[in-house]
Amino acid sequence: MGEESLSIKAREALKHIRSLAMQYGRVPSVRDLMAKMGYKSPRSAMLLMNELEVNGFLEKKADGSYKMIKDLSTVDMARTISVPLVGSVACGGPLLAEENIEAYIPVSTSLVKSGSKYFLLRAIGDSMDKAGINPGDLVLVKQQNVAENGQNVVALIDDDATLKEYQHKGNVVALIPRSSNPKHKPIILEREFQIQGIIITSISSVNF
Repeated sequence: MGEESLSIKAREALKHIRSLAMQYGRVPSVRDLMAKMGYKSPRSAMLLMNELEVNGFLEKKADGSYKMIKDLSTVDMARTISVPLVGSVACGGPLLAEENIEAYIPVSTSLVKSGSKYFLLRAIGDSMDKAGINPGDLVLVKQQNVAENGQNVVALIDDDATLKEYQHKGNVVALIPRSSNPKHKPIILEREFQIQGIIITSISSVNF
């Protein structure tokens, strides 16, 4: 079982699944795939998702939804690295917990370097729009728990992930929004938060 066993329709379905996962931060449901492929019944879409699961491209999660665990090798795998796409994050759960990973997306090695870990997540809100990170953008993050002043980071505060600019002086840390919206204010902390990673780049949702 594997890529050579996939039907043409299953290959088409996997491309739609990858695209929708990158667009919405989650693997589509059977009905989402049904609509994308123009089927009138969910059964045809379910059969394709079953085919992809049997051949090792999808994996069923505990809640009955799917995650994408590999892509077609038509992508130049010698020059890409599979990076986990994080979907909705359970309150209190670590950002990269297995249940939060929706798909593995091939990313060029010009963006991700061997020896480091990375993840992708969907930006929510406009607190960093002046830094070029807009609502719905896909954000590439290098996983690490330290940062330098001026770097944009993903931080976990009160069990919620937030994107902000990191500033540190003495025992005080400020997480600064870079926003055109005046409602966003700096967050002043000591050590009661965790840095999840530094932001490498963001990719506009209009590209998908």
